[in-house]
Amino acid sequence: MTTIQIRDLSKTYSDPTNANSVSSPEPLRYALNKIFLTVPHGQTCALLGPSGCGKTTLLKVIAGIETDYTGTVFYDEQNINNILPKDRHIGMVFQNYALYPHFKGLGNLTFSFKVRKAPDAEIEERVRITSEIMGVGFNDLLKQKPGHLSGGEQQRLAIGRAIVRNPRVFLFDEPLANLDAKLRSKTRLEIKRLLHKFQITTFYVTHDQDEAITIADIIAVMRDGKIEQVGTYRRLREHPDTIFVASFVGRPAMNIFSGGTVQSGWIHLNEMIMPIPATYKTYLHDGNKITVGIRPEKTCLVEQVIGTPDGSILNGLIDHIEPDFAQQRQLLHLKTGSQQYIATCPLNNSHKIGDRVDIFLPADQLYFFNSQTERRITTI
Repeated sequence: MTTIQIRDLSKTYSDPTNANSVSSPEPLRYALNKIFLTVPHGQTCALLGPSGCGKTTLLKVIAGIETDYTGTVFYDEQNINNILPKDRHIGMVFQNYALYPHFKGLGNLTFSFKVRKAPDAEIEERVRITSEIMGVGFNDLLKQKPGHLSGGEQQRLAIGRAIVRNPRVFLFDEPLANLDAKLRSKTRLEIKRLLHKFQITTFYVTHDQDEAITIADIIAVMRDGKIEQVGTYRRLREHPDTIFVASFVGRPAMNIFSGGTVQSGWIHLNEMIMPIPATYKTYLHDGNKITVGIRPEKTCLVEQVIGTPDGSILNGLIDHIEPDFAQQRQLLHLKTGSQQYIATCPLNNSHKIGDRVDIFLPADQLYFFNSQTERRITTI
């Protein structure tokens, strides 16, 4: 087993689109910006974030494919910055499978062994073990060229090729992106089963929260080359450190009310005004620029409120209604002035688009963020 430690990792590149003139030097942009990350041995870390945030670049640094960076990557206590990719004992699975089209499945599995002239007995034993691990039907894939296999079968073969190398570290770069929804779900569970069985330290790049939730032990949320927060999905969802994490993690996304200013015990959000909860009164002061958040499932129609809890009431115009049959609810897409947000109500609710409704926001479910730093304000 291997613990991966990434310390103060940065990578820049020239951005000609932001040059001031033909004669001025091209400014530098960060592909990775001061990354610190530790993944304990045997755990799976999902690198989650939007396209272009640096996920794949970080994966390439760990693999040794990308070498132009500052900082250090450790396998356990071993600095591997100068170790070639072939000597890092990595099993890597790509989005586009990266199989040799002119080799049958068996040739794809054994190619690296033959390059280093491994004994036939060793090759046969590794293929046998891998076939047993991959389960029923895998031997049939070894007899065919990739062009004769479906996308799911090609990805299964690519995973087998990673396993056959007996790696210290697995690296997955959006391996399910080219599969349809049914195959993604099936392959996702198969990958989780394999990772649980192997207990090999794994990095899994994705922009799909369902994949991250299913497969990962911990999730590193990335944005613009930085890691915003690391934790379990539950931790990220319930205790987001920043506005970005709050709005990115969770389905439906957290409602974010921006443009708030604290005035005399109230938060003014353009056309909306809400009282400051008692627990936050010593932390929010007049003139503070505040962003407020709340999960849609924590809101409700005023007529559904039981008792007299603390909170705010918004009068909103229904702009769209989205049924959620899995949760037996409806998602009401609402507008109050310039603010847009989502509230939930029972699936059998009779409201329709164009209706105005009163929505209750419980005070103890509100999140408050500093609008300048975008960091959450906590009372602890």
